[in-house]
Amino acid sequence: MGPATEPRDLERWQAGPGDVLLVTDIQNDFLSGGRLAVTGGDEVIPVLNRYINAFVARGLSVYATRDWHPQGHCSFHAQGGPWPEHCVAGTRGAAFSTALALPPGTTVISKATRPDREAYSSFEGTDLDEDLRAAAIRRIFIGGLATDYCVLNTVRDARRLGYEVFVLADAIRAVEVRAGDGQRAEQEMADLGARRIVLDGMAE
Repeated sequence: MGPATEPRDLERWQAGPGDVLLVTDIQNDFLSGGRLAVTGGDEVIPVLNRYINAFVARGLSVYATRDWHPQGHCSFHAQGGPWPEHCVAGTRGAAFSTALALPPGTTVISKATRPDREAYSSFEGTDLDEDLRAAAIRRIFIGGLATDYCVLNTVRDARRLGYEVFVLADAIRAVEVRAGDGQRAEQEMADLGARRIVLDGMAE
């Protein structure tokens, strides 16, 4: 069994002041029928909704990130990039899934908005760090899509910036361009000091 499934890696946890839930890229193009669908991506939505409910019940903040690409973004095949066109700003593909129960007041972070620059991390080219520091956030709870790209790169930056990070192991899925990418990403996040949790380990 790999790091994604070993129960002993998990822990009980309690969300409280100074914590934020970061819901990563639950957009139509990354879900079933989308232009860059992540296998099993839809499965994380009901789990994320339960995390959202838990944070809202405690009066804690929820942030939602999204790819918000301009037409002709450098990551698209037509521009020589690695991906099919996806999450073009203002299109249905870029919209959050209607099944995702984001609460009123959710802070939305748009990334990769420059045509000439990719940005997998939710911190790159955004005000996320400034917003979190202004809100006295110290710990980030992150789930969403995709484990081996936007989740991984966000965790890398979060740890570099000094945040404690909890990866929602039951609410992430990987692209797996290469077999094992997801597991390798989870291992790297653990090596960086991110802690793996699941909803069932939440202390009441």
